[in-house]
Amino acid sequence: MSANTQDVKAQFAPVTFSEEGGVRTLHFGTHWVQGAMRIKKPDQIELEYAQQMMAGLLFLDPNDPRLHSKQKPFHMLQLGLGTGAITKFCHKHFPKAKVTAVDLNPAVIVAAHVMFELPYPNQQLNIVEGNALTYVKRKGHHHSTDLLQVDLYDATAQGPVLNSLEFYQGCYDTLKDTGVMTVNLFGRHRSFKTNINNICDVFNNRVLIFPEVHNCNIVAIAFKGPLLRVTKEQLQVRAKTLQSQYRLPAKHWPAQLINANQGQGKIISI
Repeated sequence: MSANTQDVKAQFAPVTFSEEGGVRTLHFGTHWVQGAMRIKKPDQIELEYAQQMMAGLLFLDPNDPRLHSKQKPFHMLQLGLGTGAITKFCHKHFPKAKVTAVDLNPAVIVAAHVMFELPYPNQQLNIVEGNALTYVKRKGHHHSTDLLQVDLYDATAQGPVLNSLEFYQGCYDTLKDTGVMTVNLFGRHRSFKTNINNICDVFNNRVLIFPEVHNCNIVAIAFKGPLLRVTKEQLQVRAKTLQSQYRLPAKHWPAQLINANQGQGKIISI
Protein backbone atom coordinates (compact mmCIF):
# COMPACT_ATOMS: atom_id res chain seq x y z
CA MET A 1 0.00 0.00 0.00
CA SER A 2 1.54 3.32 -1.00
CA ALA A 3 2.00 6.26 1.33
CA ASN A 4 -0.41 8.50 -0.51
CA THR A 5 -3.04 6.30 -2.13
CA GLN A 6 -5.24 3.43 -1.05
CA ASP A 7 -7.09 1.12 -3.43
CA VAL A 8 -10.53 0.31 -2.08
CA LYS A 9 -10.16 -3.11 -3.72
CA ALA A 10 -6.81 -3.77 -2.03
CA GLN A 11 -6.16 -7.07 -0.30
CA PHE A 12 -5.99 -6.38 3.42
CA ALA A 13 -3.82 -8.22 5.90
CA PRO A 14 -5.75 -10.63 8.12
CA VAL A 15 -7.37 -9.19 11.24
CA THR A 16 -6.17 -11.22 14.24
CA PHE A 17 -6.47 -11.01 18.01
CA SER A 18 -4.59 -11.96 21.14
CA GLU A 19 -5.34 -11.81 24.87
CA GLU A 20 -2.96 -11.54 27.81
CA GLY A 21 -3.38 -10.24 31.34
CA GLY A 22 -6.99 -9.30 30.78
CA VAL A 23 -6.17 -7.19 27.71
CA ARG A 24 -7.43 -8.03 24.23
CA THR A 25 -5.35 -6.71 21.35
CA LEU A 26 -5.89 -6.23 17.63
CA HIS A 27 -3.28 -7.19 15.04
CA PHE A 28 -3.09 -7.22 11.26
CA GLY A 29 -1.45 -10.63 10.94
CA THR A 30 1.78 -9.54 12.68
CA HIS A 31 2.99 -8.99 16.25
CA TRP A 32 2.40 -5.23 15.95
CA VAL A 33 -0.40 -4.04 18.23
CA GLN A 34 -3.04 -2.03 16.35
CA GLY A 35 -5.18 -1.37 19.41
CA ALA A 36 -6.15 -2.82 22.77
CA MET A 37 -9.00 -3.10 25.27
CA ARG A 38 -8.95 -4.08 28.93
CA ILE A 39 -11.79 -6.58 28.98
CA LYS A 40 -13.13 -5.54 32.39
CA LYS A 41 -12.96 -1.84 31.46
CA PRO A 42 -14.04 -1.77 27.80
CA ASP A 43 -14.86 1.95 27.72
CA GLN A 44 -11.47 3.11 28.97
CA ILE A 45 -8.60 3.86 26.60
CA GLU A 46 -5.89 1.30 27.36
CA LEU A 47 -2.79 2.39 25.41
CA GLU A 48 -0.85 5.48 26.46
CA TYR A 49 -0.46 6.92 22.97
CA ALA A 50 -4.22 6.53 22.39
CA GLN A 51 -4.86 8.35 25.65
CA GLN A 52 -2.61 11.17 24.41
CA MET A 53 -4.69 11.32 21.23
CA MET A 54 -7.37 12.87 23.47
CA ALA A 55 -5.05 15.74 24.43
CA GLY A 56 -6.95 18.09 22.14
CA LEU A 57 -9.40 18.25 25.06
CA LEU A 58 -6.83 20.39 26.88
CA PHE A 59 -7.59 23.14 24.37
CA LEU A 60 -11.17 22.46 23.21
CA ASP A 61 -14.07 21.53 25.48
CA PRO A 62 -16.94 19.70 23.72
CA ASN A 63 -19.24 20.87 26.51
CA ASP A 64 -18.49 24.56 25.87
CA PRO A 65 -21.82 26.02 24.63
CA ARG A 66 -19.90 28.37 22.33
CA LEU A 67 -18.66 25.37 20.35
CA HIS A 68 -21.90 23.53 19.68
CA SER A 69 -25.57 23.95 18.96
CA LYS A 70 -28.46 21.70 17.93
CA GLN A 71 -27.94 22.72 14.32
CA LYS A 72 -24.14 22.37 14.46
CA PRO A 73 -22.98 20.04 17.25
CA PHE A 74 -19.37 19.63 18.32
CA HIS A 75 -17.88 17.11 15.88
CA MET A 76 -15.16 14.59 16.75
CA LEU A 77 -13.66 12.72 13.79
CA GLN A 78 -11.35 9.70 13.85
CA LEU A 79 -9.45 8.67 10.72
CA GLY A 80 -8.50 5.06 11.36
CA LEU A 81 -10.74 3.04 13.66
CA GLY A 82 -8.59 0.24 15.05
CA THR A 83 -10.36 -1.22 18.08
CA GLY A 84 -12.58 1.83 18.25
CA ALA A 85 -11.14 2.84 21.64
CA ILE A 86 -11.12 6.57 20.91
CA THR A 87 -14.47 6.44 19.11
CA LYS A 88 -16.07 4.58 22.04
CA PHE A 89 -14.61 7.06 24.50
CA CYS A 90 -15.93 10.07 22.61
CA HIS A 91 -19.34 8.47 22.12
CA LYS A 92 -19.67 7.58 25.82
CA HIS A 93 -18.41 10.78 27.42
CA PHE A 94 -19.72 13.45 25.04
CA PRO A 95 -23.36 12.59 24.29
CA LYS A 96 -24.09 16.02 22.81
CA ALA A 97 -21.26 15.68 20.28
CA LYS A 98 -21.37 14.07 16.86
CA VAL A 99 -18.77 11.31 16.46
CA THR A 100 -17.56 9.98 13.09
CA ALA A 101 -14.97 7.27 12.42
CA VAL A 102 -13.54 6.41 8.99
CA ASP A 103 -11.77 3.15 8.12
CA LEU A 104 -11.02 1.53 4.78
CA ASN A 105 -11.06 -2.08 6.00
CA PRO A 106 -14.55 -3.55 6.56
CA ALA A 107 -13.08 -6.36 8.69
CA VAL A 108 -11.66 -3.79 11.13
CA ILE A 109 -15.09 -2.21 11.48
CA VAL A 110 -16.69 -5.61 12.17
CA ALA A 111 -13.96 -6.47 14.69
CA ALA A 112 -14.43 -3.17 16.52
CA HIS A 113 -18.13 -3.93 16.97
CA VAL A 114 -17.88 -7.64 17.75
CA MET A 115 -14.59 -7.97 19.63
CA PHE A 116 -14.12 -4.52 21.15
CA GLU A 117 -17.67 -3.46 22.04
CA LEU A 118 -17.93 -0.44 19.76
CA PRO A 119 -21.61 0.62 19.63
CA TYR A 120 -23.36 0.34 16.29
CA PRO A 121 -24.16 3.57 14.38
CA ASN A 122 -26.88 5.77 15.81
CA GLN A 123 -27.92 9.42 15.73
CA GLN A 124 -24.72 10.44 17.49
CA LEU A 125 -22.30 7.91 15.99
CA ASN A 126 -21.44 7.47 12.30
CA ILE A 127 -19.05 4.78 11.01
CA VAL A 128 -17.81 5.30 7.45
CA GLU A 129 -16.21 2.51 5.43
CA GLY A 130 -13.99 4.46 3.10
CA ASN A 131 -10.72 6.12 2.20
CA ALA A 132 -9.54 8.77 4.67
CA LEU A 133 -7.91 10.84 1.92
CA THR A 134 -11.13 10.85 -0.09
CA TYR A 135 -13.06 11.85 3.03
CA VAL A 136 -10.91 14.88 3.88
CA LYS A 137 -10.73 16.06 0.26
CA ARG A 138 -14.51 16.10 -0.12
CA LYS A 139 -15.67 19.72 0.04
CA GLY A 140 -18.86 18.73 1.82
CA HIS A 141 -16.73 17.66 4.80
CA HIS A 142 -14.70 20.88 4.98
CA HIS A 143 -15.15 23.14 8.02
CA SER A 144 -17.11 20.36 9.76
CA THR A 145 -14.82 19.06 12.50
CA ASP A 146 -13.71 20.45 15.86
CA LEU A 147 -11.43 17.67 17.05
CA LEU A 148 -9.67 15.40 14.52
CA GLN A 149 -7.72 12.28 15.52
CA VAL A 150 -5.58 10.55 12.90
CA ASP A 151 -4.24 7.02 13.46
CA LEU A 152 -3.72 5.35 10.08
CA TYR A 153 -1.48 2.27 10.03
CA ASP A 154 -1.29 -0.92 8.01
CA ALA A 155 0.17 -4.33 8.92
CA THR A 156 3.79 -3.11 8.82
CA ALA A 157 3.02 -0.44 11.47
CA GLN A 158 6.09 1.50 10.33
CA GLY A 159 4.43 4.86 9.80
CA PRO A 160 1.10 6.37 8.78
CA VAL A 161 -0.12 5.13 5.41
CA LEU A 162 -1.21 8.67 4.54
CA ASN A 163 1.44 11.33 5.04
CA SER A 164 1.36 13.70 2.05
CA LEU A 165 0.89 17.45 1.97
CA GLU A 166 -2.35 16.77 0.12
CA PHE A 167 -3.63 14.61 2.96
CA TYR A 168 -2.72 17.02 5.75
CA GLN A 169 -4.14 19.92 3.76
CA GLY A 170 -7.37 17.95 3.63
CA CYS A 171 -7.21 17.45 7.39
CA TYR A 172 -6.73 21.20 7.86
CA ASP A 173 -9.63 21.98 5.55
CA THR A 174 -11.87 19.51 7.38
CA LEU A 175 -11.39 21.38 10.66
CA LYS A 176 -13.67 24.26 11.54
CA ASP A 177 -12.23 27.77 11.84
CA THR A 178 -11.03 26.77 15.31
CA GLY A 179 -9.95 23.14 15.49
CA VAL A 180 -7.32 20.74 16.81
CA MET A 181 -5.77 17.67 15.17
CA THR A 182 -3.86 14.92 16.97
CA VAL A 183 -1.81 12.42 14.94
CA ASN A 184 -0.12 9.17 15.95
CA LEU A 185 3.36 9.06 14.39
CA PHE A 186 6.12 6.45 14.45
CA GLY A 187 9.15 8.13 16.01
CA ARG A 188 11.92 5.77 14.87
CA HIS A 189 11.08 5.58 11.20
CA ARG A 190 12.06 7.71 8.22
CA SER A 191 8.39 8.66 7.81
CA PHE A 192 8.50 10.71 11.02
CA LYS A 193 10.39 13.63 9.50
CA THR A 194 8.14 13.62 6.42
CA ASN A 195 5.02 13.71 8.55
CA ILE A 196 6.24 16.44 10.89
CA ASN A 197 7.46 18.60 8.01
CA ASN A 198 4.18 18.25 6.13
CA ILE A 199 2.05 18.90 9.22
CA CYS A 200 4.14 21.97 10.07
CA ASP A 201 3.90 23.27 6.50
CA VAL A 202 0.11 22.96 6.43
CA PHE A 203 -0.50 24.17 9.99
CA ASN A 204 2.03 27.03 9.77
CA ASN A 205 4.33 25.45 12.40
CA ARG A 206 1.58 25.46 15.02
CA VAL A 207 2.49 21.98 16.21
CA LEU A 208 3.36 20.46 19.59
CA ILE A 209 4.63 16.92 20.19
CA PHE A 210 4.52 14.56 23.14
CA PRO A 211 7.63 12.62 24.17
CA GLU A 212 7.93 9.17 22.63
CA VAL A 213 6.03 6.41 24.44
CA HIS A 214 5.91 2.61 24.07
CA ASN A 215 6.63 1.08 20.67
CA CYS A 216 8.02 4.41 19.37
CA ASN A 217 4.70 6.25 19.22
CA ILE A 218 4.85 10.05 19.16
CA VAL A 219 1.61 12.03 19.21
CA ALA A 220 1.61 15.44 17.52
CA ILE A 221 -0.98 18.16 18.16
CA ALA A 222 -1.70 20.73 15.43
CA PHE A 223 -3.79 23.87 15.79
CA LYS A 224 -6.05 25.85 13.47
CA GLY A 225 -7.63 29.16 14.42
CA PRO A 226 -6.71 32.20 16.51
CA LEU A 227 -3.27 32.24 18.09
CA LEU A 228 -3.27 30.41 21.39
CA ARG A 229 -1.59 31.61 24.57
CA VAL A 230 -2.07 29.47 27.67
CA THR A 231 -0.09 29.14 30.89
CA LYS A 232 1.13 25.90 32.39
CA GLU A 233 -1.14 26.58 35.36
CA GLN A 234 -4.20 26.93 33.10
CA LEU A 235 -3.33 23.66 31.39
CA GLN A 236 -2.88 21.96 34.75
CA VAL A 237 -6.35 23.05 35.87
CA ARG A 238 -7.88 21.70 32.67
CA ALA A 239 -5.81 18.50 32.92
CA LYS A 240 -7.03 17.92 36.47
CA THR A 241 -10.61 18.20 35.22
CA LEU A 242 -9.96 15.71 32.40
CA GLN A 243 -8.38 13.27 34.82
CA SER A 244 -11.18 13.43 37.38
CA GLN A 245 -14.07 13.37 34.89
CA TYR A 246 -12.76 10.98 32.23
CA ARG A 247 -10.01 8.96 33.94
CA LEU A 248 -7.40 10.10 31.47
CA PRO A 249 -3.80 10.40 32.80
CA ALA A 250 -3.93 14.06 31.85
CA LYS A 251 -2.14 15.52 34.86
CA HIS A 252 1.17 14.62 33.20
CA TRP A 253 0.36 16.19 29.84
CA PRO A 254 1.14 19.90 30.51
CA ALA A 255 4.67 19.16 31.74
CA GLN A 256 5.26 16.62 28.96
CA LEU A 257 4.22 19.10 26.27
CA ILE A 258 6.23 21.97 27.71
CA ASN A 259 9.35 19.84 28.26
CA ALA A 260 9.19 18.21 24.82
CA ASN A 261 8.79 21.43 22.86
CA GLN A 262 11.82 23.69 22.96
CA GLY A 263 11.02 27.36 23.20
CA GLN A 264 7.87 26.77 25.22
CA GLY A 265 8.40 28.01 28.77
CA LYS A 266 5.70 28.25 31.40
CA ILE A 267 3.48 29.76 28.73
CA ILE A 268 2.55 27.91 25.55
CA SER A 269 2.17 30.41 22.74
CA ILE A 270 1.28 28.83 19.43
